[in-house]
Amino acid sequence: MTHDHTNSGHSHDHDHSDRWKHDGVRVIPGDQLDPNVPSTPGMDRKAAINFARAGAQKLWAGTVTIKPDAKTGAHHHGHLESIIYVVKGRARMRWGEQLQFTAEANPGDFIFIPPYVPHQEINASRDEILECVLVRSDGQAVAINLDIEPVEKPETVLWVDPVHRDPSEKK
Repeated sequence: MTHDHTNSGHSHDHDHSDRWKHDGVRVIPGDQLDPNVPSTPGMDRKAAINFARAGAQKLWAGTVTIKPDAKTGAHHHGHLESIIYVVKGRARMRWGEQLQFTAEANPGDFIFIPPYVPHQEINASRDEILECVLVRSDGQAVAINLDIEPVEKPETVLWVDPVHRDPSEKK
């Protein structure tokens, strides 16, 4: 069986080529991020990938910077899951109904924030800016600021890999 590439089959390939030219891969230059996103006091968020800029249906991505020795207000992101990747600096996260839990993350570390979890980002360094990449599970940004009275001394929570638990722990 032979295919005649001179008729509609060839123009069909051309249609795909044109569509993917404008609806395919997008590169968003780092100096062209959008600062017009829901904000939380103490942080500077910028959108790189979202529905409006790139047509993203299920993801939002951008950057967040926090000045040295600064912290954000308590907030959550509704039904969205969030991932923070620490690029530079040291992040201290507080979370819980009274921000009673805490953990720290360094460059190269990933932080996962489940839906509706009240949290606060803190720059744990007194002299270095905290720079992170942020990814959320929806093309729209959601940030709900909360009025929380935090506990004085949060409890430190060390991450335990659920697959490689300490063998001395009994289930």
